[in-house]
Amino acid sequence: MPELPEVETVTRGLSPVLVGRTLARVEAHAPTLRLPVPADFATRLTGRQVRGLSRRSKYMLMEMDDGLVMIWHLGMSGRVQIMADAGAPPRAKHDHIIFVTDAGHRVVFNDARRFGLVAFTDVNAAAAHPLLARIGPEPLGNGFDADILSAGLKGRSGPIKTALLDQTLVAGLGNIYVCESLWRAGISPRRTASTVAGKRAERLVPHIRDVLNEAIIAGGSTLRDHAQVDGELGYFQHRFEAYGREGEACRTAGCGGTIHRITQAGRSTFFCPSCQR
Repeated sequence: MPELPEVETVTRGLSPVLVGRTLARVEAHAPTLRLPVPADFATRLTGRQVRGLSRRSKYMLMEMDDGLVMIWHLGMSGRVQIMADAGAPPRAKHDHIIFVTDAGHRVVFNDARRFGLVAFTDVNAAAAHPLLARIGPEPLGNGFDADILSAGLKGRSGPIKTALLDQTLVAGLGNIYVCESLWRAGISPRRTASTVAGKRAERLVPHIRDVLNEAIIAGGSTLRDHAQVDGELGYFQHRFEAYGREGEACRTAGCGGTIHRITQAGRSTFFCPSCQR
């Protein structure tokens, strides 16, 4: 599942092509993805100008000049490609959504597993949409700091790893970057979440920000299906210090331990029991 850095990478890649452009042609070739595609999808978007493109958690929000907002989620295997419309290859089997701009760019959403989604809302109602209403603060925004995290962790008896995956606590964090952040902060993923409040939260928040920013600069992580919009693969996975390194030496200076893998809430957790406490 693409995490925050992957979605941010795609959003930034699409913005120069879509923002300020009119959608000259819109095609929807699947009646349903994870949710039914709006029946009037092409009709409502064709001829409209894209006013803005932003990210909220793991969703992209495309705002049109009439106040319509398209909520867009890539799902597990979704990818977006940009190409020239003139001379473009025939539509591939899983090319479900196609936008063609007045500048001649074709934007194609391909999703083999159909776990992505598109939905409509209004700019004034977007924050209250069921997909977005309960999402917590953005980890890279001013609304997220050690005090906010500590307040959100108060009374939580489950492990900190599981808590950080809860999108109502903090937006957009997924399995990979939680593992990496906890490793950098020296916090065990098995530690009770409420005990991370306070000084541990002060230590953790900067590492969350650093890991996400580094991954965005690197173009996101390539795991299975994710690719940047220009087709170049992300490469942050070459910098993983914990995730996917089971049995390898911990890279914390002077640690001497090895990376272990456990399962938490059905997800693999990678950590060093020697230096993460």
